[in-house]
Amino acid sequence: MGSREEIVAAAATVMREQGYAHATTKAIAQASGYSEALLYKHFRDKTALFLAVLKEELPDLVATAARLTEHPEKADLSDNLAELTTTALAFYCASFPISISIFSSRDLLRAHRDSLENGPDLPIQHVAGYLAAEVRLGRLRADLDVEAAARLLLGACFQEAFLASFEERPPRPDLAQRLAATLEKLG
Repeated sequence: MGSREEIVAAAATVMREQGYAHATTKAIAQASGYSEALLYKHFRDKTALFLAVLKEELPDLVATAARLTEHPEKADLSDNLAELTTTALAFYCASFPISISIFSSRDLLRAHRDSLENGPDLPIQHVAGYLAAEVRLGRLRADLDVEAAARLLLGACFQEAFLASFEERPPRPDLAQRLAATLEKLG
């Protein structure tokens, strides 16, 4: 692992523990074992580092949904939904303590919004695409509103991430399976 990757990993840890507002570049540099000067060699400011953490240190929900969309037949519906839901829950649980910080500053929110290529609804679009692929296979009902189902699934994962963060506890261990089983029944 190179210095850039180690700095991003250290920033993720510091930001999870202290939140964006209190995570200083000095603390991040110290946690990474590198100088603040090297940190600034890789990142123009703390916002750029924050954006790198969001992109590089979180479970890749979009990639999982895209892969499942391309080849949903490689596993049964139950396994696909469980994988998707587990990834979504991990994504939101890992990102919530960090990403909530983007609302602490309008400049930070604007920078994050401007860095997104397709907007924050990209996971919803990809999950809806995966669910549509399952509909085409006949494994979910033809009249399923895939966008609404995607929003319900991801919203439940986001809500659990909020509660787990607020209550300082891990996510409920059976929630991903229960959400997947419920969606399977609805479909």
